[in-house]
Amino acid sequence: MNKPITPKELDPLVRAAGFNEVVSKYTEAEALAEAKRCLQCRNPLCIKGCPVGIDIKKFIYQITQKDYKAAYLTIREKNDFASICGRVCPAEFQCRKACVLNKEKLAFACPEAINIHFLERFAGDYGREKKVEVPAAKNKKFSRFKVAIVGSGPAGLCAAGELARFGLKVVIFEGLHKPGGVLRYGIPPFRLPQDVLDYEIDYLKKIGARINTNVVIGKTKTLQELFKEGFSAVFLGLGAGTPSFLGIKGENLCNVYSANEFLTRVNLMNAYKFPEYHTPVNIGKKVIVIGAGNTAIDAARVALRLQRINKTKADVSILYRRTEFEMPARRLEVEHAKEEGVKFSYLTQPKEFIADEDGYVKSLKSVKCSLGEPDESGRRRPVEISGSDFETSCDLAIIAIGLKANQLLTKVTPGLKTDKYEDLVVNPETMQTSIKGVYAGGDIVGGEGTVIEAMGMAKKAAEAIKKYLDSLA
Repeated sequence: MNKPITPKELDPLVRAAGFNEVVSKYTEAEALAEAKRCLQCRNPLCIKGCPVGIDIKKFIYQITQKDYKAAYLTIREKNDFASICGRVCPAEFQCRKACVLNKEKLAFACPEAINIHFLERFAGDYGREKKVEVPAAKNKKFSRFKVAIVGSGPAGLCAAGELARFGLKVVIFEGLHKPGGVLRYGIPPFRLPQDVLDYEIDYLKKIGARINTNVVIGKTKTLQELFKEGFSAVFLGLGAGTPSFLGIKGENLCNVYSANEFLTRVNLMNAYKFPEYHTPVNIGKKVIVIGAGNTAIDAARVALRLQRINKTKADVSILYRRTEFEMPARRLEVEHAKEEGVKFSYLTQPKEFIADEDGYVKSLKSVKCSLGEPDESGRRRPVEISGSDFETSCDLAIIAIGLKANQLLTKVTPGLKTDKYEDLVVNPETMQTSIKGVYAGGDIVGGEGTVIEAMGMAKKAAEAIKKYLDSLA
């Protein structure tokens, strides 16, 4: 069996000095060679590994036949954002993990599996560049209904696309000044270029979706007011916008950021282009990032680029309380971070930030750990080693240990049921909340997940909304 075809990448030293996209798309020859590696299994397990059920076998076969338009349309039957997901989906945890060529069935050990995500990106970029139109299923009897979409992240955009193509009047409400949610403020442009995201959002506008920015549902308007304005149903794609913290002394010191704030300033508000954009972000000479998910990797790679742009010697370290084996981040991004110069310190548990005389962070006290028995996540629990305390100097720290539910709306909406984590409680079959006509999906349901998982929930909710409105027609 031939080895997988890997697309070209920018040289680590070149890419770490700017925000240009790191991974190139397949050339036609590369895409054909990779697609022809597919065994076209009788029972394609990769499809079961995809949260939205893309017919992977079919679209890869269409690529082998050089029918790239058909491949694009096959993907779009299940996934509205092929160019996006082909870039950011953790395929090694999903479709590639399920590939029959992945003998070990381990996310970090699937070197033989088909590069499904790169083929999806190839087809997605073909459709985007050729401006391939996606057939709509307009239904005139639904044209009198309006649906409000709260939030313009992956769940909100997906729900909007599903409903707008069906003929419904869709209005997206976004609290920030640009739509895209975590796709825009959470993912750096070297992983997801802004023009790719803008194209997909512009497509939604072309099929009739309206987008109202700078509107915070729960503050600017209430859920009840949306219904009074004539909306027949509401989809909540609020996301998980509240950062989690360590709960240790010194977290309120200057130059201690949450990853949410740090990435939002840089990705959404162009802080790296100061003074052209008036949203500066501090960047230290010695940066530490605490966490090991995709957000932590993104924050570290962004910080390293800012150091290079500011002509500062790159010195960025990621601290994680377990080992690399347990890291939830994509292996591709971890390898990219290492190549670019990000350092990793494993089995390290932060204990206290130390301030200088002006109230700025100057160091972090930590303790070394060993791994004990598995916890509820299935990963081995870190156990602190007595007497192993040590101190690490740093003048900027970024905490990237996860996000909690955005409660701006849920706290002011009577009857909207949440669980102990403040996530929305929904019917898992329909994604309907405790309020009739109100549906939800994405990170506000069940906590942080992937882009494609959020889209899977949004698609399920959109189908339920259609059935609900059909009962009102």
